[in-house]
Amino acid sequence: MKLLMCGDVVGRAGRDVLNSHLPELRQSLGLDFVLVNGENAAGGFGITGEICRSFYQLGADAITLGNHAWDQRETAAYIEGDAKLIRPANYPPGTPGRGSGLFEIVGGRKILVIQVMCRLFMDAIDDPFASLEELLRPYRLGATVDAIIVDIHGEASSEKQALARFIDGRVSLAVGSHTHVPTADHMIMPGGTAFMTDVGMCGAYNSIIGMDIAPIIERFTRKMPGKRFTPVLEDATLAAVYVETDDGSGLAKRIAPVRIGGVLTPAMPN
Repeated sequence: MKLLMCGDVVGRAGRDVLNSHLPELRQSLGLDFVLVNGENAAGGFGITGEICRSFYQLGADAITLGNHAWDQRETAAYIEGDAKLIRPANYPPGTPGRGSGLFEIVGGRKILVIQVMCRLFMDAIDDPFASLEELLRPYRLGATVDAIIVDIHGEASSEKQALARFIDGRVSLAVGSHTHVPTADHMIMPGGTAFMTDVGMCGAYNSIIGMDIAPIIERFTRKMPGKRFTPVLEDATLAAVYVETDDGSGLAKRIAPVRIGGVLTPAMPN
């Protein structure tokens, strides 16, 4: 199976670069399933139902969120009716939406998508390790499901790596999101799970994590509230990770970064 996970979509530039390249990527790579992190898609803060529907039309099969899940007021109501929109599973009980989704694709193959959010330098939420253990318990990779993707949304590389090692051999792909910076450590771990500490963002890299530079520097240097952060609108890069899995075991056979457009060095699977 051929899987693609696209990094955090930041603002209009991120949406535009996804619009420009995702349909062609879906065809040229023969993708079976596409996951997009959309938590910054609406002006850099949250997502809307309209944006979700536009991503599905482009070829996304599911969308994950993160700590900006509720930045748009409509999301809490919208998420209840969209089974393809996945928020962190370790939000407290009673939080709207769902932290995982089981998707059936062509040929009856099943893909489980889970998102958890880390706790180091993030909100004090429920234990992501315990959440993963509970969600994975009913499933067996290569038997009850054909592939499992886990979006690990977090700030600290160590915590994302610990969560990935914790589930090595039980999922197809464990990939970090949130920092908006693609890491160079894409690998297949000893248990057969593909991993990358952070997939990066679909957004403008001539920026500070996708946002206009000057207000952020001012915030750091003056330590005072300033202008609202706004996404940079040009020269966006699509940053993603591509994984091929074994049809029998569901474990990874190959992992490769994908970078198209903008100022970063291009990368594509051979």
